[in-house]
Order: sequence, then C-alpha cells, then structure tokens
Amino acid sequence: MSEGTMQRAAQRDDRAKRGMRGKRLSRVLVCAAAVPAVLITAACSSDSGDAKGKGSDGGAQQSAGGSTKPSASASPTVQAAAYTKLPDACAVLSKKTLTDLVPKDTSGKKGSSDDPSSRASCSWSSLDNNGVKGSQFRWLNVSLLRFDSDSTRGAGDTQAHTYFGQQVKDAAAVAGAQNAKEIPLSGTGAEATAVRYDLKKKEGLFKQQTVVARVENVVVTLDFNGAGLAGEKTPDADDLTKAAEGAIKEVVGAVSSANDGSSSGGSATSAPSKSASPSKSASTSPSKSASSTASPSKSAAGKG
Repeated sequence: MSEGTMQRAAQRDDRAKRGMRGKRLSRVLVCAAAVPAVLITAACSSDSGDAKGKGSDGGAQQSAGGSTKPSASASPTVQAAAYTKLPDACAVLSKKTLTDLVPKDTSGKKGSSDDPSSRASCSWSSLDNNGVKGSQFRWLNVSLLRFDSDSTRGAGDTQAHTYFGQQVKDAAAVAGAQNAKEIPLSGTGAEATAVRYDLKKKEGLFKQQTVVARVENVVVTLDFNGAGLAGEKTPDADDLTKAAEGAIKEVVGAVSSANDGSSSGGSATSAPSKSASPSKSASTSPSKSASSTASPSKSAAGKG
C-alpha cells in the first residue's frame, strides 16, 4: 500500500472517528436536553395529580360536611295534641245528673262504633209513664270526638275548632226545626254554643237542646230533648237548656280528668278517620230509644 493510500485511509478513519464522536455527543446533548423536559413533565403531572387529589379530598370533606349535597327538607311539624284519650262516654255524667235528666234510664247504652282513642258515645231514653195523666219523655245522647295533630291536616285543636263550627251549624239546620235559637256559652271549655228549637212530631211537641263544646282537641256534642205525651204538659225549654248546659260542663270536666287533668299532650300521628262527617241533631221518638250505634260524629237521628 502506498503512503498516499495509507494517508487517505488514516484520514477516512479520523473522519469516521470524528463522525462517531459527533453522533455520540449529539445523543448526549439530546438526552441532556430531554431530561429537563421529562422532569418538567413529571413535575407538571405531579402538580396536576396533587391538585386533583386535593380537589377530591376537598370534595369529600365538603360532602362529609354536607355542604355540597342538598339536605333533605325537614318534615313540617305541628303542635302535639293536648289530649290523647277519651273517657267512657257512659260514665261522664254523675248519677244525680242522670237522675234529673233521664230518671228512668241512668245506665245508658254505649255506641257500638266507640274507639277509646278517638270516639265515644252513650245514649239514654227515659219514659215516665203516668197512666191517664200522660207521660214525660226524655232522651239524652253524649258524643265525643278527639282529633290528633297531623302534618297534613294541621293541629288537633284547629281541626276540632272547625268541626265544632260544623256541629253548631248542622244543629241549627235540622229539617222541621221551629223557633231555632243559638246561645253562646261561657265557662265551658274553649268554646261552647247551645242550639235549641221546637220539633213537632206525631207523638207531640219536642223541645230539643243541642249543646256543642270544644275543649282543646276534643269536641263534645250533647243532645237532650223532652216532650209531654198523651196530654202531659210540654216541658219548659229554659229548664231543659239549663239542664243540658250543666251536663256538658260535667262532660268537659270528665275529658280533662281522663287526661290527668292537664292539657299537655302526647305525640301527634293522624286525625280521626271520620272527622269530616257532619253531625245532624234531631229528637228521637219515645217509641224507639236512641240507637247505640250512632258515631260521635253524628248525633243519633230520631224518627217520628
């Protein structure tokens, strides 16, 4: 090999070596340049992850605190009913009172639809037969209806107030009633009204008294009528009304006593299932005693 050839070969090798060193340097520079980018990318990724994590943690904390979720609206509440039970309707009047009002029947007949928690009724029918001198007839019915507080229907005493007004209205609207008169009463529960009228039937002229009273969440309806039969003198309406007013005060007192004499009530649940039924007061025939099946929401209706 000539010297020239050897020199050219050496030059090629030298160029090749420089080329290889250049490539290695380029790769090193590329890698060196790539490192910060990777680090930056990693850092960015780390920050993004941290932010996301913190956001998630914050969301969880907010969720746990209940601030990010709408809380369920609280159920509407109403004042608890004052009275939680009713007395035995056949035991709300004293023996003396019953003897004065219905002397021939002081035991009474309990309503078949009674429910100790919400409704009760009792009726008495008395016929004092004086032979050829005629007879004195008396009929008495006591009905009690209790209202529970309810989130839909409202407070028990409010429901009772509405029912009280309906009872008074119905008592004054009995078909055939004559000389009807409403008498507001004081000192008898939260509110009370007496409705009296005359009702002419085939047996005679009946003097009807219906007294309605509300005490807290309980409504008491007392029907009392009398008639003189077969020539006997017609009883005095004022006397009958006075007797009925005294009797309903006893009933109101019995309701309070049944609840330990106080008006601090129990829990409110539901209203009586038949509270919407209007009452219709009417006198009964002496030939037929008052039906014991009359519900407290309806005073027993008579037949002439």
